[in-house]
Amino acid sequence: MLLNLSNHPSANWPAEQMNEAIKQYGAVQDLPFPKIDPKAASDEVEQLAEAYETKVRQQNPTAVHIMGEMTFTFNLVTKLKAMGIPCIASTTERIAEEENGSKISLFKFVRFRSY
Repeated sequence: MLLNLSNHPSANWPAEQMNEAIKQYGAVQDLPFPKIDPKAASDEVEQLAEAYETKVRQQNPTAVHIMGEMTFTFNLVTKLKAMGIPCIASTTERIAEEENGSKISLFKFVRFRSY
């Protein structure tokens, strides 16, 4: 099972992304990404990553899709990879359109990539 640890619930993923996740991992389960105070000290972020390491291990995923605040993500990915748990990110193609002076960016799923 792919554990989705991001601010984007898998129910809202585009069909291409969900289909690829099912193809590669069989199922997807969500674990909401924590809210991280931008004023938090590095040791607080480290402690939060330790708490999430435990949550992830309890889910026993095949891999973790992790996208979010970079220092937390780095800490947790480092811990999980050291335990042999693969971590992936989703890649997208940004399609920008300008209309009436406004810029609209659309993101099209391309693939999963390993950390």
